[in-house]
Amino acid sequence: MKTESNNQRGAWGSRLAFVLAASGSAVGLGNIWKFPYVVGENGGGAFVLIYLICVFVIGTPIMLAEFTLGRKTSLNPVGAFDQLKPKSPWTGIGYMGVLAGFLILSFYGVVGGWTFAYVAKSISGSVLAFPSPKEAGEFFGNFIGNTGEVLFYHALFMATNIAIVIRGVKGGIEKACNILMPTLVVILFLLMIRSLTLDGAMEGVAFYLTPDFSKINGSVILIALGQAFFSLSLGMGAMITYGSYLSVKENLTSCTVYVVMFDTLIALLVGMVIFPAVFAMGLEPTEGPGLVFSVLPTVFADMPMGHGVAVIFFLLLAIAAITSGISLLETVVAYFIDQRGWDRKRAVLIVGLVIFALGVPSGLSFGVMGDVKLFGMNFFDHVDNIASNYLLPLGGMFTAIFVGWVWGTKNAHEEIEKHENKFHFPWAQCWEFLIRYITPVAVGIVFIAKILP
Repeated sequence: MKTESNNQRGAWGSRLAFVLAASGSAVGLGNIWKFPYVVGENGGGAFVLIYLICVFVIGTPIMLAEFTLGRKTSLNPVGAFDQLKPKSPWTGIGYMGVLAGFLILSFYGVVGGWTFAYVAKSISGSVLAFPSPKEAGEFFGNFIGNTGEVLFYHALFMATNIAIVIRGVKGGIEKACNILMPTLVVILFLLMIRSLTLDGAMEGVAFYLTPDFSKINGSVILIALGQAFFSLSLGMGAMITYGSYLSVKENLTSCTVYVVMFDTLIALLVGMVIFPAVFAMGLEPTEGPGLVFSVLPTVFADMPMGHGVAVIFFLLLAIAAITSGISLLETVVAYFIDQRGWDRKRAVLIVGLVIFALGVPSGLSFGVMGDVKLFGMNFFDHVDNIASNYLLPLGGMFTAIFVGWVWGTKNAHEEIEKHENKFHFPWAQCWEFLIRYITPVAVGIVFIAKILP
C-alpha cells in the first residue's frame, strides 16, 4: 500500500470549513429534489416527524462513526478499514464505499447537468412558458431525451467538479464550500420569504408541519428511515474521506451534530419553500419525482416575480448538486492518492473522465437508449438501484457493525475523546447502544424491505 504525505494529502483549514464541506456533501439533490416529493406522497407533517427521529437516532451515530474512522486513520475508506483490520474481509466495506461514490457520481453527474440546464432555461424563460404541469413535464421529457443537450450539460457539470477537486482539499473543496454553502442558505431564506408571502401559503405550511398520525404506518416509517440515511450521504465513504482531513484537535461529536443539524435544516427549509408555493397556486403536493422539474416551473410562471424566483431556485439546485458531486469525486480520488500513490492531478483527471464516460449511457437512458432495458429498468435506473439500494445500506450497516463490534466502541471512544471532554455518560453509552444494536438492525430492515418484491 502506498500513502501520500500529509502535506500533499491536505487538511481542512478550520472546523467551520469542515462543517461546511461535510454539510455540502450531505446537502444535495436528495434534500431539494427528493425530500419534498417524498413528504408530499407520505402525509406531510407525519412523515417529517418520523424523518427527524430517524435522522437523529439512526443517521447521527453512523456519521460520528464514519468521521471517527476517517480521522483515526487519515486515509480513504479502503485504507481506513485496512489499517484497523489489515488484510481482512472488512476492507471490502471500504471498496464498497469507493465503488458507490464512483457509480453514484456517474448518474448524479447527469442529474447535475439537468440542474445546470434548468438554470440556463430559467434565465431564458423557456421553462416558464407552460400553463400546467403536464406541458412542463412534456418539455422536461423532451429535454432529457435530447442527446446533444444532455451530454453537453453532463460534461459541464463534471468539468466543474474536476476543476474544484483538482485544486485540493483546502484550495479547491474548502474554498468552494465556503462560498457555495452560505450562498445556498441565503437563497433558501429569500425563497422561503417569497413563498410564505403568497396568498394561500398557510395551507401548505399546515400540510407540512401538522402531523396526521393516521398517515403513519410501516411503509411510511421505512421510507422516512431510508430518506434520512441517504440524505446524510452515509455508507458511500464520503464522510470517512472528509473526516480523514480533520485535525485531531477538533471535537468530533460537535462536528457531527453541526453537520446533521445543517443538513436537516436545509431539508426543512426546502419544504417551507415548496409546499406554501404549491398550495398557493392550487396544485397538488403528491406529484412525485416530477415536483421540481414539472410542477414548480408552473408555480413560478404564475407567481409575482416568478422569473427571478425560478432562476434563483434552479441556481440553488445546481449549487446543492455541486457540493455533493465534489465529495463523491474526492472519495474516489482519495483512494487512488492513498492506496495507489497517484498525484492529485492525475487521479482527478483520470477518475473524472472515466466517471463521465460511465455516465454517458445513463444520460442516454431517456433518449436514444430509452428502449434498452434489462429486467424492466434502463441503464440509469440500474446504476441508481445498485448504488442506492445495495451498496449504500450495506456500507452503512457494516460500518456500524465494524465500529460497534469489530474495531470496538472502546477504541472509537479513545479517538472521539481526544481533545474532547464531553463524550461521557450518558452520551457515550447512548451512542454505543445505538451503533451496536439499533442502527445496524434498522438499516438492515430498510435494506431487506427495499430488495423484497
